[in-house]
Amino acid sequence: MALAVQFDEYGDIDVLQVREVARPEPGPGEVLVRVRAAGINPGENAIRLGAFHDRFPARFPSGQGSDLAGRIEAVGAGVPTWAVGDEVIGWVDTRSSHAELAVVPAEHLVRRDPEVPWKVGGALFVAGTTAHAAVHAVGAGPGDTLVVAGAAGGVGSIAVQLARRAGATVIGLASAANHDWLADHGVVPVAHGDGVADRIRAAAPAGVDAFVDTFGSGYVDLALALGVAPDRIDTVIDFAAAARTGVRTAGNAEGARPEVLDELAKLVAAGELDVPVAATYPLTEVREAYRQLMRRRTRGKIVLLP
Repeated sequence: MALAVQFDEYGDIDVLQVREVARPEPGPGEVLVRVRAAGINPGENAIRLGAFHDRFPARFPSGQGSDLAGRIEAVGAGVPTWAVGDEVIGWVDTRSSHAELAVVPAEHLVRRDPEVPWKVGGALFVAGTTAHAAVHAVGAGPGDTLVVAGAAGGVGSIAVQLARRAGATVIGLASAANHDWLADHGVVPVAHGDGVADRIRAAAPAGVDAFVDTFGSGYVDLALALGVAPDRIDTVIDFAAAARTGVRTAGNAEGARPEVLDELAKLVAAGELDVPVAATYPLTEVREAYRQLMRRRTRGKIVLLP
């Protein structure tokens, strides 16, 4: 038996249960991972609420979670690339990483460098690949000024660093509590809230070339008002605004490749990418972890430690 997070119906955080379930077994092309860390993400909150039912309906009882890092405990048939005891970072598409044990396709894993802390490895896939895809979608590079909304969140905190690595000047919208962290990472911090457009214009007198929205709540319209071309605006959250305006929506679906995850993990191991972890919780406190996440005031990631 093993513990896993499940829910039996769509609903608020209180539908989440931590239960004993039968030990999963890997099939051909799969491995069984004992999970050491698993990140939580706003998208999982939307899934649990039923927001994606029409496209990706849940099958109850539903598990939860994509990100994970851990050790391989068993190997299915036809997997020459991994062995019991290997330390890995990866993901599942079966909503099942918030558990002590998870079955993972062998091709969804990359090797964990000892320099990557477990909690960082377990938080890397969704936020990291989303940030990678968004920065590439807007073509941020030398000579560009890029604005990132939600610049200290799970996706935003990685996106600002990747854009700086690409050579762009980066303006990060965040609360004052995160301005020192942004400045330390070479980002120009700007406070969100009333008057933000004027503050951005003051920080970028030559104009804004690209915009990544990780927060929603009107930032797509702000980017257009700043004169950014629609094909250089990417939102990873406000899909209604994207449908209305024609801006890009590149995110995890576009970045979900093992080579992208491996690139990000190597940057972490080399000390060239900082993935802040705001808090960790045991699996049994998954409800409180999501309550903190949905307050939307977190720098970086929140991680479960099964």
